[in-house]
Amino acid sequence: MIDHIYISVTNVDTALAFYLEALRPLGWRGFGTYRASSGPANVPDLFGIGDPVYVSGTGVGSSIWLRQRNAGETGLYVGIVCDSNDAVDAAYAASIRAGGIDDGPPADRTHFAPGYYAANVADVDGNRLEFVHKAWNLPR
Repeated sequence: MIDHIYISVTNVDTALAFYLEALRPLGWRGFGTYRASSGPANVPDLFGIGDPVYVSGTGVGSSIWLRQRNAGETGLYVGIVCDSNDAVDAAYAASIRAGGIDDGPPADRTHFAPGYYAANVADVDGNRLEFVHKAWNLPR
């Protein structure tokens, strides 16, 4: 299951208005902003839109995070749900063995939330995967 996707946009305000309106009939809504100043330097400002389950925290749902596109940037960022920290570790190791590029080894990412454990890899084209286990999500 996809947990979250980052979409890099040229104008955050315009894109946010579009996604909020387009996804409103499906029950999605804006739920918050993550400010880069509260985390590591490589994490940008993010603007969150989530499905009803994700926003309510009652189960495993999906979210879209809009971010300001940097010049020359085209890559995709996809967060993939893992059922445990061990699953994050295994997916990260398999990705590196398959030729993936380390973009952040498995670790607690408490700058997002307590119980947020993740690892990041990139493919040769710059597309990135985040394997993520959120302690508050019940196993699927």
